[in-house]
Amino acid sequence: MMARAGSEAATATAVAAEPTRAPVPKASLADFRALFEQNASYVHHSLRRLGVRAEDLDDATQEVFVVLFRRLADYDPSRPLRLWLFGVALRVASQARRRTRPVECLDDHAVADAAPLADEGLERGEMRDRVLLALDALDVDRKAVFVMHDIDEFPVPAIAAQLEIPVNTAYSRLRLAREDFRRALLRLGKGSAP
Repeated sequence: MMARAGSEAATATAVAAEPTRAPVPKASLADFRALFEQNASYVHHSLRRLGVRAEDLDDATQEVFVVLFRRLADYDPSRPLRLWLFGVALRVASQARRRTRPVECLDDHAVADAAPLADEGLERGEMRDRVLLALDALDVDRKAVFVMHDIDEFPVPAIAAQLEIPVNTAYSRLRLAREDFRRALLRLGKGSAP
């Protein structure tokens, strides 16, 4: 009984120490649920492209949507939501990389499967793996611009505004990222050739 009273007092103290937040209107909860359902897959894939380890993807995706929930009132609807979500995902991915060790690249002989797979599925899987490894090899700043432009198809001026960098810097990062990506794919392609 005494321990329970102490626990309740500690909880009350912790709640009192938190900044007071206005209750979230029910309409915004419905809006949030719709935004989550429409964008969860996009955020998940973006985080993977940004180098978040497979075992951390669900937690990182959740972190992005926690930020969205907290800052939904601050969102400017005149800007693309996915571009804003990518900016949040970029910061979450950066934090995830700091918390964990880098992703280790597998050499070509590290994994062997005795059972043959369907050719088409195997080729698609191998290409996807090569693309992800090539993305992992890119500098984070270049990778962000590359993914937002070449994969998510956002215009460079919007990317520059989201990342708060000059437009010419964004174009330069995109050009360098494309060069780095091609070189990484070539290296990976040569390494996997018999």
